[in-house]
Amino acid sequence: MSASQERGFEPATGDGPAASEAAAVRAGEVRTAFEGLLQIRRLTCAGGANPEAVPASWELHRPQRAVALALEAAGIAASAVGPSGERTATGYRVCEGEAPGSVRVEWAGPPGSGAAHDEEDALARCVTVLRRLGWTALLYRGPRRRRFIEVEPPPTARS
Repeated sequence: MSASQERGFEPATGDGPAASEAAAVRAGEVRTAFEGLLQIRRLTCAGGANPEAVPASWELHRPQRAVALALEAAGIAASAVGPSGERTATGYRVCEGEAPGSVRVEWAGPPGSGAAHDEEDALARCVTVLRRLGWTALLYRGPRRRRFIEVEPPPTARS
C-alpha cells in the first residue's frame, strides 16, 4: 500500500513536499482521481450538452482541491516546499482566492529558478486546462508585475 493510500489521495497544491512516491504510482493515483471527478460530472450534470465541461457541486465546495487535481491531471508540474518552508521546485501553486469560492493559481519556484520568467506561458497552459473543464479562469498581473490566475465557478453555477 502506498503512503497516499494510507492517508487518502490529496492533489498537489504546490505548498507541500515534493512527491516522494514513484512517479508511476502517483500518475496512476492522479489518473484514477481525475477519472472519478469526470464520472461524478457525468452523473450529476447529465442534463447538459457536455457534462464533463461543468464543475460538479462537490467541486464548488472544494474548489482548491478540484483545481489542483485538474492541473496535476493535465501533467502540469506543482511547486513544492522543503521542511523549513523554502521553495524547492518550480510549478503551480493553488491557494484560496480573494472572493469566497474562488481560487488563486500562481507560478512559484525557488529563488533563481526563472519562475517569474516562465510564468506567462505556464499560467496560460493552466488557463486553457481550467477553461476546458468549465471554470472561469482570468489571468491578472499583481504586485511586482507577477501574474496569477483567479479561478471561479462558471456564472451558471454561482446563481
